[in-house]
Amino acid sequence: MKFYILAVGNKLPNWINSAFTEYAKRLSQEITIHLIEIKPEKRTNNKNTEQTLYAEYHRIKAAIPTDCRLVVLDEHGIQWSTAQLARTITQWMQEGRNTVFIIGGADGLHHEIKSSADGTFSLSKLTFPHGLVRVMLIEQLYRAVTLIKNHPYHRI
Repeated sequence: MKFYILAVGNKLPNWINSAFTEYAKRLSQEITIHLIEIKPEKRTNNKNTEQTLYAEYHRIKAAIPTDCRLVVLDEHGIQWSTAQLARTITQWMQEGRNTVFIIGGADGLHHEIKSSADGTFSLSKLTFPHGLVRVMLIEQLYRAVTLIKNHPYHRI
């Protein structure tokens, strides 16, 4: 099974890249992780938010691998516990379909991406820097997989 994390944003601080790489390495024994960075649209006075989101939408759409489950990260999505996430991943593994998690940029995601998703997941009602969301997501994926495998990383 493969997890793709499509994230709007590039040129992030080294600590974000290091943390992401560490969890991706840990997960690689169970699940393949692919990070696909989407170049954010330049913010200018000539473009409004809708135009910016629409430009990013096209970049995201072009980067989505075929025949994958799409899960959008959004503060209005479902908040799973780690155990619920683990059960969901187990179900996904049984279905054998790859999953794409989509993290928007500074202005969020275009409504077309949200409406085409198979699900919407929220890490929290709080707002986080988008680079940090990558780290939080991959850590939670790792934690859920360790729970599935009865690894001591996750303690109930």
